[in-house]
Amino acid sequence: MITNQVLLLLVLCIPWPSNALPLTPGNIGNLFGMPESDGRILQRSKRGWMWNQFFLLEEYTGNDHQYVGKLHSNMDKGDGNVKYVLTGDGAGTLFLIDEKSGDIHATKRLDREEKAMYTLVAKVLDRNTNAELEPDTEFNIKIHDINDNAPKFAKEIYFASVPEMSEVGTSVVTVTASDADDQTYGNSAKLVYSILQGQPYFSVDSENGTIKTALPGMDREVKENYQVVIQAKDMAGQMGGLSGTTTVSITLSDVNDSPPRFTNATHTNKSSTEIGGAIGRIKADDPDVGRNAEMEYSIVGGHDMFNIITDQTTQEGVIVIKKALDYESKRDYEFRVEVRNTYLDARFIHGLQFKDYATVKVTVEDVDEPPVFTRNPYIIEVHEDTAAGSFVGVVSARDPDADNKPVKYSIDRHTDLERLFNIDSVNGTITTLKALDREMSKWHNISVVATEINNPRQTTRVPVFIKVLDVNDNAPEFAMSYDTFVCENVKAGQLIQTISAVDTDEPLVGHKFVFTISATNPNFTIVDREDNTANILTRRGGFSRREMSMYFLPVVISDNDYPIQSSTSTLIVRVCACDSRGNMQSCNPEVLPFSDGLTTGALVAILLCVIILLMIVVLFAALRRQRKKEPLIISKEDVRDNVVSYNDEGGGEEDTQAFDIGTLRNPEVMDANKLRRDIIPEMLFPFRRTSPIKDNTDVRDFINGRLQENDTDPTAPPYDSLATYAYEGSGSLAESLSSLESAATEGDHDYDYLSNWGPQFKKLAEMYIGKSPDRET
Repeated sequence: MITNQVLLLLVLCIPWPSNALPLTPGNIGNLFGMPESDGRILQRSKRGWMWNQFFLLEEYTGNDHQYVGKLHSNMDKGDGNVKYVLTGDGAGTLFLIDEKSGDIHATKRLDREEKAMYTLVAKVLDRNTNAELEPDTEFNIKIHDINDNAPKFAKEIYFASVPEMSEVGTSVVTVTASDADDQTYGNSAKLVYSILQGQPYFSVDSENGTIKTALPGMDREVKENYQVVIQAKDMAGQMGGLSGTTTVSITLSDVNDSPPRFTNATHTNKSSTEIGGAIGRIKADDPDVGRNAEMEYSIVGGHDMFNIITDQTTQEGVIVIKKALDYESKRDYEFRVEVRNTYLDARFIHGLQFKDYATVKVTVEDVDEPPVFTRNPYIIEVHEDTAAGSFVGVVSARDPDADNKPVKYSIDRHTDLERLFNIDSVNGTITTLKALDREMSKWHNISVVATEINNPRQTTRVPVFIKVLDVNDNAPEFAMSYDTFVCENVKAGQLIQTISAVDTDEPLVGHKFVFTISATNPNFTIVDREDNTANILTRRGGFSRREMSMYFLPVVISDNDYPIQSSTSTLIVRVCACDSRGNMQSCNPEVLPFSDGLTTGALVAILLCVIILLMIVVLFAALRRQRKKEPLIISKEDVRDNVVSYNDEGGGEEDTQAFDIGTLRNPEVMDANKLRRDIIPEMLFPFRRTSPIKDNTDVRDFINGRLQENDTDPTAPPYDSLATYAYEGSGSLAESLSSLESAATEGDHDYDYLSNWGPQFKKLAEMYIGKSPDRET
């Protein structure tokens, strides 16, 4: 057992003095400056007074300072005049020297893994003068290694995988540990690997830490994960060595060593789905994973009604319908399904069948299906002259279910907004509601709905295309509006216009128009060109605008379809002045001269004078309208009766008390106390009037006569109108307002009393009181 003591070794190549004693075990002590047994001191040459290397064990744990070695110079006579000084790595902190004796001590524990060697410099000085007695000498203190570090792995847990069913000795992973101790000294860093946990499945190489399989036939489906503990021990695995451990998690990866298998040999599915729909799923079990568990399903020998596809996500076989199933025709189906792996491993295909079979039975369920039309779509033709209520066509639908429920028909009115057609709800007969016009619409697209009477939710639609056939019911007419003219100097037989026609009908063999003139025309003739056009020619020459500036030529256009349709179009021919080449110059008729010899210039001058006179009259009328209106009474000598206009608007419905027509019939019944409700009276005064003459027969007779005339007049308007009764009558209660019978002059009149007559005479009072001489002054 190594104890905590100093080990001093002498390094080779130390300068040896010629007069020194030979190096023998008996005089080793003199090498450290110790006196020999005969009292002589070891003599050394200059700069060779000490050793250049010391060895010191690491991990010193003593409480006192550890002794390292002793420095001694030949100049030291033992009288205390020599002083030893130490400098360099750790001098004064890690290493201390006794100035008198030269003994070196370590002050604390030294670790070789932190620093393996220290370089120091030793000096020998005169204690009194500090003069160097010997040259400086460098020496090393080397830390000697001990086994104080355990092996360590880079990771606490390693993860690895190996395929299942691998052979024995298959390498899995290599784990290595490191030791901080000296690799070159002893066995402190020599490691040996061993397995502590994971047998008998795995083993480890003791030298390099490689883990290998140790058991054949390891099956992932039986056990997938393993925990292996590896130990690394130094000192070559001997007793007393240090060790470290790590854990390795090993997973068996999958290989395709298990075929797929159906759990049930027979699968039953019920079907009521449309074409392309899934009716069921089947699944085989494969204990493998990943692509090793990928499967493919197929129907053995194929099938007319069904197919099977593979769901890559769930690895299931999905059975779908290829053709429509009919419960009434066949209710049960049976077929075999095969499943196999898509990826095979050549190591395991021998002796194993990587496929399996199952029987699938499909039962068709009865469902309530919607009606089915015998055709889809329907195309029906009908002539455009077909009257309302005529037969168009028939649609038919039936219930495909076994009970064959009755069906009713209807038209989707969203497809027949004009309501041109109707359908019999029982037998599906389509008739017209209105007459059809091919020229308005050649096709009518409607939708017919068939609905089960017992289950209105079961409906089916079918498009019905109705083509309207053409009937010759339109007459041809001009293709355009023609601007035709004839020159005054034209000759007979001259072409003046080529005309053509159009017809909205579409006969099967094409249009053929015939052009004629209804009656013999002395001016023009027509020539049919047999290509649905015709030429208009002149029958004479010498046309004159003065005689006639425009001719109307009726042209009859007929077609050749049945029944023949014809129309008369009028061609307007203007007479124009042309040059010698026939180019039109002017078509306006010339002004004919008068018999008295007036020229055109004279006519123009007369017209200008008339226009000027009209302008003067209009200007005069406008000036008169702008003039201020003169007073009603121009002069005081004018003693004529004056008509005063009252421009006050009546009170409307509130003016019902302003005038009572009954007063004309019976003045005695008039209520004298009634006031107008639309005007607030300026003052209240008693209304007085003398008793009317009881006998007003002349007024009544006049009114009755005029009333009878208006009632019997056939030219009278059929609404209430205003009738003017131009009859003053006799015996007016207000007496005459005329000034003709007044004895006094107008200047003597005082019209202030008019302000007391009430609102009826307010306007009159304002006029006459305002003109009073007194008020003017």
